[in-house]
Amino acid sequence: MFSHVMVGSNDIARSKKFYDALFTAIGGQPGTEVREGRLAYTHNGARFMVTKPIDGKPATPANGGTIGFSVGDPKLAEAWHKAGVANGGTSIEDPPGVRPNGAYLAYLRDPDGNKLVAVARPAS
Repeated sequence: MFSHVMVGSNDIARSKKFYDALFTAIGGQPGTEVREGRLAYTHNGARFMVTKPIDGKPATPANGGTIGFSVGDPKLAEAWHKAGVANGGTSIEDPPGVRPNGAYLAYLRDPDGNKLVAVARPAS
């Protein structure tokens, strides 16, 4: 359904450090710089990008928005969360763990305030 997800950043170098840590924690590769100073991450057939806003205004997080990363395993979700906190992210909401629906969730805000979650759903 989606071709990619893109978030804004006010500091691309800071974002690269943060997102490189998140993606390598779940078996991905560090981001590559693509046109116009954007960062691109490709993992498990999905594409995630980081950019300074094209309009030149400061990047701001979406109010009510959350970007979920499917990681497949609670241990990967925990590693993702720890890597994020160690690289400028902030742990938010409930601590990482299993929710009533059986999914393991780990929430973070990136250094620019974007809300992220690593999701490990139970096997069906």
